[in-house]
Amino acid sequence: MNWTDLDNWIVITGILSALSCALLGNFMVLRRLSMMGDAISHAVLPGLAAAFLISGSRDSITMFFGAAVVGILTAVFTDLIHRLGKVEESASMGVVFTTLFAVGLIMIVKGADAVDLDPGCVLYGAIELVPLDTKTVFNIPVPRAVIVLTTVFVLNALFVIFFYKELKISSFDPELATTVGANALWMHFILMTLVAVTTVASFESVGSILVIAMLIVPPATAWLITDRLRTMILISLLIAELSAVLGHVGALKLPNFIGYEDTSTAGMIAVASGALFFITLFFGPKHGIVIKSVERFWTLLRISREDILGLLYRLGELKNVNDLQVNSDLFRKVTGYGKGMYFSAIISLKLDKKICVDNGNFKLTDRGKRMAKSLIRSHRLWEAYLHKYLNLPIDHLHFSAERFEHVTDSKMQKQLLLKTELPTQDPHGKDIPE
Repeated sequence: MNWTDLDNWIVITGILSALSCALLGNFMVLRRLSMMGDAISHAVLPGLAAAFLISGSRDSITMFFGAAVVGILTAVFTDLIHRLGKVEESASMGVVFTTLFAVGLIMIVKGADAVDLDPGCVLYGAIELVPLDTKTVFNIPVPRAVIVLTTVFVLNALFVIFFYKELKISSFDPELATTVGANALWMHFILMTLVAVTTVASFESVGSILVIAMLIVPPATAWLITDRLRTMILISLLIAELSAVLGHVGALKLPNFIGYEDTSTAGMIAVASGALFFITLFFGPKHGIVIKSVERFWTLLRISREDILGLLYRLGELKNVNDLQVNSDLFRKVTGYGKGMYFSAIISLKLDKKICVDNGNFKLTDRGKRMAKSLIRSHRLWEAYLHKYLNLPIDHLHFSAERFEHVTDSKMQKQLLLKTELPTQDPHGKDIPE
C-alpha cells in the first residue's frame, strides 16, 4: 500500500465530514430524530437542481445555498405537518422527503439535456477526487472540500459549546427548557439548519445517502458505551475519526482480498462505522450483549447458589431430615432450575467448600452454614417487616421475602431488625437465626 499526500487529504476530508456530522448527530439521536438527517440528505436534491437551472452554473456556493435552503425547508415542513396536521413525526418525515426527492428527480430528468449534474455524485460522493480541486491558503494548496468542512465543523463546535446547556435541556425535556428560558423550538430549528448545512457540505465527500451513517452511527455507538452526554459526544467524535481512517485503509486493502480492483472510500467509511457499532453492540463495556449475558449468568448463578444453601438450611431444621434423600433430584424438583444452571451452582458451591457430599446426600459445611444462616435471617426478617408494615397475609410472605433476601446486606439486616423490634421468630413461628 503506497500512501501519498493524496491519501492524507482524503483521510482529512473524511475525518472532517465525520466529525461535523457526529457532533450534531448526538442530539439527533437523543431527540429521536435519527431519520431527519436521512430526510434532509434526500430532500435537498431539488435544491441542487433548482440552483443549477436558475444560475446555469455549477458554482459550489450557488449549489450549496440551493441545497441548504431546501434542507431547512425540509425541517420546517416536517415540523409543521407534525404539529398542525397531528401526524406522527416519522410519518411526516416520510411525506416531506419522499415528495421533495421525487420532485428533484423529475427536475433532473426534465432538464437532462441542459443540466450537467451527476446524480451519482450527489448520492454516493466523490471523496477520491477531492484533492484535485484546491485553493491556495498561506501559499499551500488545500482541497476546497477541506476548507468548507473545516468551516462547518468549527461552526458546529461553537454552536455546541456555547449552547450546550440549552441543547441538553431541550433534548431531554423540551417543556422544561422553554420554562427556564431556553426556547426549545428555536433550538430545534437552529439544530436542523446546521444539520442541513452539514449534510450539503458533506455531499462531495460521502454523498447524500452515506451522510446518514456519519450522522447517526458514531453517536449511536457512543450511546452504547456511556450514559453521560459529554462523554458520549467525545466518544462519538473518536469513533467518527477512527471510522474515516479505517474506511480509507479498508478501501485500499480490502478489495485485494475479495477479488476487486478498488472500492469507494465513502462506502468503506460507512462500513467501518457500522463494524465499530456491531463490535460495541456485542462487546461494549456497559450495554454490550455479551457483557449483559455474562452479568445475567453470574446473577442467576449467585441466586441459584443461595437458593440451594437456603434449602439445605431449611431441610436441616426438619426433624426427619435423615429419612430424606437430599440429592440432585430433590433440588431440581424443588427449585425448578434447568440442568445447566443447577449443576453450575452445585459445582461452584463444592469448589467454594460450602457444601459437601456425605453418603450420597448434600450437606452444608461450616462456611456454607454461615452463609445460609445470613440468607435465612434476611428472609425471615423481611417476612416480619412485610407482615408488620404492609399487613401482607402470611401465605403471601414467603415469595415476596424470597426476592428481597438476595439483595440484603448486614447493614440492611440491622435496620430490619430495629424496625421489627428485635423479633426472634418470623410470622410463621420459625426461629430467626442469630
